[in-house]
Amino acid sequence: MNATNTNTITKLPEPTLHRLPWYLAYVKLVQAQGIEYISSTQIAKAINVDASQIAKDLSFINISGKTRVGYEVNSLVYVLEQFLGFTSQHRAIVYGVGRLGAALMHDSGLVQYGLEIVAGFDIRPLPHDNINGIPIFNVNDFAQKRAELDAHIGILTVPVDKAQEATDNMVQNGIRAIWNFTPYRLRVPQNIVIQNTSIYAHLAVMFNRMGAIE
Repeated sequence: MNATNTNTITKLPEPTLHRLPWYLAYVKLVQAQGIEYISSTQIAKAINVDASQIAKDLSFINISGKTRVGYEVNSLVYVLEQFLGFTSQHRAIVYGVGRLGAALMHDSGLVQYGLEIVAGFDIRPLPHDNINGIPIFNVNDFAQKRAELDAHIGILTVPVDKAQEATDNMVQNGIRAIWNFTPYRLRVPQNIVIQNTSIYAHLAVMFNRMGAIE
């Protein structure tokens, strides 16, 4: 398999970027079985994506397989993890330690994908000062603690009516990217990265699709 320096690749079509972690997850399962090579056809059968689409997606990051052999599994895992940023640790805080925020703080698996949650923040007094060993602070201490922790990603899990206020506080105090779990459309400066993951929106899509096939 041939691959150029993936750090020089800066822009991919968003659907491709969404599919790359699917490929990585499956290829890591294959790697654990000791398999050395895998074809796009084999990946396609496992994850239900067209083989030509897989080959095209991988070509965007300059990965090419060998004719009649396929992709070298170890190299494919390495290049995908490097490109997706999963090999570097990104320090993050959870803003809003309710049920969802607490669940994310309990999710130790995020570290495997490069996201280290180093603190939680909440406006309410909580019955405990940490979750899963991760400290919880009052939002009034956000500016100081964010700087001390050197965290630049905020995971937003507050009630919808507090979403913009919380976002403004994070942005004003050094957060550069926000993983937004609320259904609220946040207003931020152009240099702030927003990734929306609205559970409610995804539920609406699922319910709508279910209704269409009944």
